[in-house]
Amino acid sequence: MTKALLYGLATALPLVVGAGIGLRWRIPRPVLAALMAFGAGTMIAAATTELFEPAFRTVAPWHAGVALMAGAGVYVVASHLLDLKLGKASIGWGLMVGTLLDGIPENTALGVSLSEAGGVVLLVAIAIGNTPEAIGGAATVRDTPGGSPRRVMLLWSATAVILVLVTVGADALGDSIGSSSVATVQAFAGGATIAVLADTLMPEAYKEGGWWVGLTTALGFFVAFVLGG
Repeated sequence: MTKALLYGLATALPLVVGAGIGLRWRIPRPVLAALMAFGAGTMIAAATTELFEPAFRTVAPWHAGVALMAGAGVYVVASHLLDLKLGKASIGWGLMVGTLLDGIPENTALGVSLSEAGGVVLLVAIAIGNTPEAIGGAATVRDTPGGSPRRVMLLWSATAVILVLVTVGADALGDSIGSSSVATVQAFAGGATIAVLADTLMPEAYKEGGWWVGLTTALGFFVAFVLGG
């Protein structure tokens, strides 16, 4: 239980710290773009090597594919509804929704794999990816009309608490969660992660940074891949 709590906090605290940074300081747009692009690179590595690949090797390809598409579909629909309701502010809220949609399955997988060596790798990948998401999301909402810093901080803090509880709960139920179920949530998380990248994180990073952000994305991928090796 203590180990699960510590792992959960390690993935959740970057959200709170990142949101605080995004709300407190006006980070230069090129720096913010670089952070978002770096986070995108780490998420690409996590989606492939830590989420979908293990799922693909555990269950039938069609099973993993359906879960992958379900994760992407849920995020895309949620993001579209936010866009219709909130307009420009939907970018920041979309990042928070994406953090929940891929974070819950990721932290579930983390909780049930604490006894395995891969748990540390997934922990690092989640923590690295969460920080720029929170910075970018909080900063974007702050700069939109009606964006309340206090409300934004409370929502990101609530997201962090949820992810800690998911990790602890998954660890407690680890023995009763079968490998097929773990593979399903891993593939779902992979799909949601890909959708976050394509729909929100990478377009926003390119918009704020320009042509060079592809280099930072590649660097983030490399760092996460090395950690996974």
